[in-house]
Amino acid sequence: MPHATTAPAPRHRPRWWTELPLLALVYAAYSCGRLLARGDVSTAVDHGLSILRVEKALFLNAEHPLNRLFTAHASIGIPADFAYASLHYVVTPAVLIWMFRRHSAAYRRARTWLMTSTMLGLIGFTLMPTCPPRLLDATHGFVDTMAQYSSYGWWGTEASAPRGMGGMTNQYAAMPSLHVGWALWCGILLWRHAKHPALRAAGIAYPLITTFVVMGTANHYLLDAVAGCAVMGVGALLARPVMRLADRVRAAVVSRFSGASEAVPSTDVSPGCKTSAGERIPGQRTSSAEPSDAAAAAGPPARADAAAKGGRAPDGDPAAATR
Repeated sequence: MPHATTAPAPRHRPRWWTELPLLALVYAAYSCGRLLARGDVSTAVDHGLSILRVEKALFLNAEHPLNRLFTAHASIGIPADFAYASLHYVVTPAVLIWMFRRHSAAYRRARTWLMTSTMLGLIGFTLMPTCPPRLLDATHGFVDTMAQYSSYGWWGTEASAPRGMGGMTNQYAAMPSLHVGWALWCGILLWRHAKHPALRAAGIAYPLITTFVVMGTANHYLLDAVAGCAVMGVGALLARPVMRLADRVRAAVVSRFSGASEAVPSTDVSPGCKTSAGERIPGQRTSSAEPSDAAAAAGPPARADAAAKGGRAPDGDPAAATR
């Protein structure tokens, strides 16, 4: 009779004590790689000017009007600077924790998507160091709003880094914009998995607001934002293959380390033990005992045949005493 196929065991929910070191390791690798990816300043400036020329040729130069708006109105520029300096440090981990706690079935893919896209962005920083608009010569018409409103926040004149810590950031890592990429990741997850209308609306608004903020503060070009979205798209496509690769690597490591200590399958009863009908504990059967059992079983018919023929019964047979 064919055995029924069993359904595969459900994947266990990831454990926070394994997730935290993994996320910390990836973020540390990203931060160190971002610092090491610093290219030549003149090369970064050339890349920034090339992007600006392409945008002007395509009539996509939205940075100049937004930057003038943020510079002229502190009521817009100061909140935008706070948003640029802090939201990606708060919203992205918050959405990741929310996915872990409320949507554990989709968490692993979401986390893999985020990490893969971040590593792709690091490749972009390395291959194409780009000067942001705020660091171009003033003749190009951009104002660094982070420097203009630095007295209102914790940042200095070196991007969103706290004062005195500008050396710990790479100011020429503008292409792609992971501010926009991470915001798009948060927005898609909120739109897909949130049930409350306000959260779903936030999923739409957050990436759009972030895009305006990074351009208005002169930290990114529009094409940087487009590249950030493209990186997230490629990361989404690679998430499942990366998960399958990770599963194969994990299985290979586990089998390698567990192969030497693999236990021999145990049997229900030891060799030589048999259970007869009515027995609860198997008794030991030996090969020498089996013939005597057969002879004992054949003995009574032999004595009965001798008595029927009138022959002498063997010694000790009760039939001899009755003659």
